[in-house]
Amino acid sequence: MALDRRGFLAGLMAMPLVSTQSASQEGKQWSYDGADGPEKWAEIDPANQACTAGLEQSPIDLSKYYVAAVEPIKFDWQAQPFSMVNSGRSVYANVAKGSSTKLGTEDFALKQIVFHLPSEHMVDGKRHAMEIQFVHTQGPKKLLMVSILVRPGERNDVFFSMMAKAPGKLGTQALQAPADPNALLPKTRSLFRYRGSLTMPPCTENVDWVVFAEPLEVAQADIDVFKLIFSMNARPVQAINRRFLLKGVF
Repeated sequence: MALDRRGFLAGLMAMPLVSTQSASQEGKQWSYDGADGPEKWAEIDPANQACTAGLEQSPIDLSKYYVAAVEPIKFDWQAQPFSMVNSGRSVYANVAKGSSTKLGTEDFALKQIVFHLPSEHMVDGKRHAMEIQFVHTQGPKKLLMVSILVRPGERNDVFFSMMAKAPGKLGTQALQAPADPNALLPKTRSLFRYRGSLTMPPCTENVDWVVFAEPLEVAQADIDVFKLIFSMNARPVQAINRRFLLKGVF
């Protein structure tokens, strides 16, 4: 793994905006259900107050939107033999330096690819089978999340290779060969845009979200591999409040 995990975590903890699965694993105990589930996140740690008090929380139901022009988005993601990590709350892929996304005129570095089951975002009140979130950073204070909803269908070779190396317990396994993350992008370019938050503690806000409208098809057998490791790791949807949800094509 090219990314220096200790240095990366130190930067994340210094600025709570960028709290990925690996950083959260270092903090106080929390989970997706039970006594330390989402309803209790703000009580577990004072740093998690936004989880309850925030007005721009994620995920949301992608339903009441405005059709509008959206900023162009360009992906420059590099194929690599990803390190697949089981954090105890999810499986994610650590990304080596060199992959980035350009949103409008701003460049963001791709850091991790995180998997959730079922999808965290809803569409018209319904969840998809899974959701893949591409975590990007720009310096220490800005975060971009690019999200792909997942439904069962035709096999996706990259998703298959990642699930084949998803650790069944805490730990890390590297892919045997480079995989191209661009193969996880839907073919159509319709997407939702809104301002939200991290979907895990500390639920920090001011996060830019891009959620593709077209789901990615993967084999049900590969979804089942993840389900054997984590039967559920999705935060409940949050109120949209006064925010604007936009839908457009880039």
